[in-house]
Amino acid sequence: MIWNKENRNKWKKAAVIVIFAAAFFAGRMAARIERTIRTSPASADGNWGLSFQQEGEQPVGNATYEELARYDAWFARDTDEKIIYLTFDCGYENGNTSAILEALKKHGVHATFFAVGNFIKDNPELVKQIVAEGHTVGNHTMHHPDMSKISDMASFEKEIKDLEAAFKEATEQELARYYRPPQGKYSEANLKMAQQLGYQTFFWSLAYVDWYQDKQPSKEEAFDKLLGRIHPGAIVLLHNTSSTNAAILDELLTKWEEMGYHFGTLGELER
Repeated sequence: MIWNKENRNKWKKAAVIVIFAAAFFAGRMAARIERTIRTSPASADGNWGLSFQQEGEQPVGNATYEELARYDAWFARDTDEKIIYLTFDCGYENGNTSAILEALKKHGVHATFFAVGNFIKDNPELVKQIVAEGHTVGNHTMHHPDMSKISDMASFEKEIKDLEAAFKEATEQELARYYRPPQGKYSEANLKMAQQLGYQTFFWSLAYVDWYQDKQPSKEEAFDKLLGRIHPGAIVLLHNTSSTNAAILDELLTKWEEMGYHFGTLGELER
């Protein structure tokens, strides 16, 4: 072939077409992969996780709203409304819960506290205060085990029922039928068991590493995650053990409010 100007132009045009076609099919393939990830069913040996795609938008979870709905489970509310559902996991008490309650009272926010057995047994007066101030206590199991390794109903039910009994002994009230798997570890069988016991399961769509007592995040680190990743319909998980959370909560709630957010309760999500 004579490599003249006309042939060079033909080859350039052909190359552009090939590149465009390759990009098109690559995009189609990427979209197909993303749809597969977003619609994949709840894993039988899952560890709840999130992928944040864009600031201010809901993340992608291990399972979709539709998959979780089969088990009366949630990780967020599918909405454009700027509403937040605030939750705390309570493994034990180390002096920060009172400051957290004070900040919540100041802003008129009602949260859900997912408690384990020792938190309730060791702090009955604090648990009563949580309830008296209009908050909800949920079930984080009696001993905080890896529930995904529990495959029989009797063992699963004991972890749940023992926590219910501890709460009733402390408060003389019935525990809300809200369940959060310890460490976010779950199985499809667990979700079914919780549902059969009359529970809804609540994961989360926003959390950050706030539970290491010897490595607490700075205020700046906390705000970077909790402000940058907040989104409409968020179920936020914080730990009551965190001194950072106790120190920043008043300001954090103020900043969320300044961003146009208001607060709801998990009871509004009941199916």
